[in-house]
Amino acid sequence: MKSRRRFNFRKIAGMAYIVAFLTYCIIGLQPAGAHEYEISGSLNIPSINLVSDVTTLKLEDHKLATPETIVGSYSRYDSKIFLIGHSTTVFKNLDQIRTGDTIYYNSKEYTVIGTKTLKKENIDMDEILGRESSNTLIIMTCAGKILDGGDATHRFIVTATEN
Repeated sequence: MKSRRRFNFRKIAGMAYIVAFLTYCIIGLQPAGAHEYEISGSLNIPSINLVSDVTTLKLEDHKLATPETIVGSYSRYDSKIFLIGHSTTVFKNLDQIRTGDTIYYNSKEYTVIGTKTLKKENIDMDEILGRESSNTLIIMTCAGKILDGGDATHRFIVTATEN
């Protein structure tokens, strides 16, 4: 009988070790994901079940590097905030947003006033990033045919104004 108890103890200890090891592998070795970015805000679009952290982006060589799994923000002027994200991750349902939908960005509420899809070469970034008379959000993601290197032929653009 004694040897049976010892066997059970070893079996339980061995199973506990395996569980602890697997837990470490599953949780401890995950990619950093959104946590590798400095979080500067939050975006919530209830109509498409989108909730995301937002990181502030810096313009480098006239380009903005789009975060992999969260939203990036950039602004030249206080009146306009430009938000970008990948259409395959954070903005996978953005094309379902409609005029009149509510967007919450940080502590402010915005209403969608329009959406459009443009060919990439027809986008005027000076216009998109330009000054506005009222507080405005511009959200942009890839659309159209996927090209080599992960780019796309078009951009889906959402415009929203603060309530």
